Amino acid sequence: MSDLQHIRVEWDDELALVYIDRLDKLNALNAEVIQELGQVFRELRDDDQVRGVILTGSGEKAFVAGADIGELAKMTPMSGVGVSRDGQRIFAEIERYPKPVLAAVGGYALGGGCELALACHLRIASENAKFGLPEVSLGIIPGYGGTLRLARIIGLGRAVEMTLTGATVDAAKAEHIGLVSQVLPREALIEGAKTFMRGITKNGPLAVRAALESIYFALDSPGPDAMSFESALFGLLASTEDMKEGMTAFLEKRSANFKGR
Repeated sequence: MSDLQHIRVEWDDELALVYIDRLDKLNALNAEVIQELGQVFRELRDDDQVRGVILTGSGEKAFVAGADIGELAKMTPMSGVGVSRDGQRIFAEIERYPKPVLAAVGGYALGGGCELALACHLRIASENAKFGLPEVSLGIIPGYGGTLRLARIIGLGRAVEMTLTGATVDAAKAEHIGLVSQVLPREALIEGAKTFMRGITKNGPLAVRAALESIYFALDSPGPDAMSFESALFGLLASTEDMKEGMTAFLEKRSANFKGR
């Protein structure tokens, strides 16, 4: 990952911390940042030592303040379709990631930044966080999946309101409407994110992966198909060493030592 220009990765035991590092632009997304995000997530997916990913922004002011407007202003109708599809493809990879992904939102998460947070499995925020989809004020709409994901997460009515008004919501409101799971002081955000994530990574990694697969498969599938898929994964996990370890540990009243096998 030494060739990265706008992404910085740190490791803390089983956690990978991915920083969008473009401070002079408040971590705004451009084509290079989006491609680097895809590269980093693909490399971390194949790293067996990584059990969870925390995605955040560098600096105190922003998670991702939005897309790079200077770049977007040059779009033609055809290139605009390409810009949207490139972002959708990378964000879909994050949404369907086999390891849990937590967005630690410090400061602004607007436009594409809000859409990126929505693509993560979970979100927590600092007290100074602001969320919004202001694209209509620029004469466009969200293009990285925001019109789909926001309604799924906070409900149709609130999503329509946020999208059509372009208004921002603060961290307290975001927690109230279910956009984030937790709000922390800005200085405690990263350590809080690690603690939050370790509430997940202490569990069986194969079970966590299967749960994510089942949840996201169900979003786009008829009920009977989703139930059948869940049953197949449930049965498959019965063949794993992790299931035997988890149940033995429970019966022996000790903490499980999962190996991901």
